[in-house]
Amino acid sequence: MYIVIVGEEGGRAGELQLALHDFGLDWTVCWLTDTGDAMTLPSDRRIDVVVSDMQVGAMAGSELLEQVRTLHPEAARILLLERSQGTDATRVLDVAHRFLRKPLDASELIEAVESVQELRDLLTNPTLVQTIGRIGSLPPPPKLYMELERLMQDPDVGAGEIAELISQDPAVVAKVLRLCNSAYFSSGRAITDMRTAVTRLGTRILQRLVLTSEAFGSGAVSNVEREAMQDRALRTSRLAGQLLSGPSGELAATAALLAEVGKLLPGVNRGGPDDAGPHYAEAGAYLLGLWGLPMPIVEAVAYHHRPGAVRMSGFWVPGAVHVACALVGGLPLDEEYLRSVFQIERVPEWRDKAEKLAAV
Repeated sequence: MYIVIVGEEGGRAGELQLALHDFGLDWTVCWLTDTGDAMTLPSDRRIDVVVSDMQVGAMAGSELLEQVRTLHPEAARILLLERSQGTDATRVLDVAHRFLRKPLDASELIEAVESVQELRDLLTNPTLVQTIGRIGSLPPPPKLYMELERLMQDPDVGAGEIAELISQDPAVVAKVLRLCNSAYFSSGRAITDMRTAVTRLGTRILQRLVLTSEAFGSGAVSNVEREAMQDRALRTSRLAGQLLSGPSGELAATAALLAEVGKLLPGVNRGGPDDAGPHYAEAGAYLLGLWGLPMPIVEAVAYHHRPGAVRMSGFWVPGAVHVACALVGGLPLDEEYLRSVFQIERVPEWRDKAEKLAAV
């Protein structure tokens, strides 16, 4: 495996080499201090992983990874963040597969790279690929959600422009207004126009509502089951978003919203003991990968039913989505996993949150 690390972390080369030796990993690591060197790598050399600082000389790390995506699309892209840069992660989800903390920790890098490889193995599983390949028509990508995401990148965009975009889809408008006037969000005054609805709900909640409307808009399920899945997805999303803070909470909320999307596909294991075919979680993750959603969301969907399989230390998005799905759906928690990440004591607190959400 060929790893390129760009930035100021070269002083940790010895620590990484020692860790690679201890883990028995035969990796070649190339340390670069400026983006010019990175871009002169031979085009015929396969690069498995690129690790970059948020800023490398005059170039932003996200810009570097964007170029890497074009020149070396096979490479896993990892961005290093200072503790104060957590909010910046949400702006570069489309170019980075993983985020790691600075200073670079050898064991965390190894876990991240191994996790990327495992996910790639999962998403290229021959049985899964064949199952998806036999489906005549896959659910289409969430076009309105992606347009909304692009629109919201502009700090000058206001509620009126967002409302105008949402109003292009009458089905989404109906769902937005229904949610906006529900007991959970209502402040006692009925809302009948999209601009006021955008202001009341907030852009992040609005995004999730649009996403669930589009993601569950079609598929191999009845209308009744689809409505139940949408409702469960929204409740799961709210809970998952409360289990983590900052950008991680936003990731968890979106991933939880899509945890069951694989159930829309025919020929998948929907979680029953006698079901055949690939599990709906892996199938859903594969679908999200085809849609081009950020890799952290794809990974969380793939592993929400078995969070212990994620090669990542600590309790992060897959764990939060697992907990939310279990508590909202009445499924068993993976207590062994929660003990391993030192979160088992929080289960009563989480159950209380889930009960309060269910009562609304």
